[in-house]
Amino acid sequence: MNLLTQAGVSLRAFSKLTARSQTTIPASVRDAMKLKPGEEIEYAVLPDGQVLMCRKNSAENEDPVIGSFLRFLENDMQENPGRIKPLRASLLARAESLTADMDIDLDAPLTDEE
Repeated sequence: MNLLTQAGVSLRAFSKLTARSQTTIPASVRDAMKLKPGEEIEYAVLPDGQVLMCRKNSAENEDPVIGSFLRFLENDMQENPGRIKPLRASLLARAESLTADMDIDLDAPLTDEE
């Protein structure tokens, strides 16, 4: 099973390499990622050869505390993979019931009222 099957893909697009090993990101993908000209893209190659692509976060927008914490979590997960347990169905159902009527825009800026 590949990453596309596992992830529940909502969009699939294709592009072709030119003779200079360049490609154009399809417009549908650029739109879905809200990419603009000049933005940097980060690629992560997985052990099985599949590639993840995302907008690169600029260092000036990165919270140093969150960055340090995420690096700590990443290292701990790599060093102790046996500690990672699947989310219990009952906990997921509870979270879904608590947020069922909420409309959340994760891209909207936070305000002081939230």
